[in-house]
Amino acid sequence: MERTNRARVRLFGRLHTFRASQGLPTEFEVEIPAEGRTGHEIASAEGLPVGEIEAVFRNGRVQNLYDLLFPGDRIAFVPAGTPGPYRMLLGLYREKLERERREAKGGKDPH
Repeated sequence: MERTNRARVRLFGRLHTFRASQGLPTEFEVEIPAEGRTGHEIASAEGLPVGEIEAVFRNGRVQNLYDLLFPGDRIAFVPAGTPGPYRMLLGLYREKLERERREAKGGKDPH
C-alpha cells in the first residue's frame, strides 16, 4: 500500500460558505509532513478565518486548533456558533477554553 503525505479536509457552517463564496472547494487535500502540522497552520495556509474556528475534528474526534494533524487524517474545521448542547457533548467548549488558555500564555505549546 502506498503511503501518502496528504490529508483530507472538510469545512462546515460559515467556513464552508466562506470558501465556497471564493469559488474554492470546501473539501480538499493538503500536504502534511510526517512530523505533522497544527490545524492553525493548515487553516492559515488555506486562507481560512482562523478566528472563526472553534475546534478541529481529527478522524472523528474533537481536538484543539493547536494540536498536530498527520498525513492520512480526516480533518474537519468547525466554526464557532455550534448550538449549545452539541458544543458540550462533542467537546467543542472544552477545546475553546484550551485554545484561549494557550493563546493567553502567548504560545501555542500544549503544556
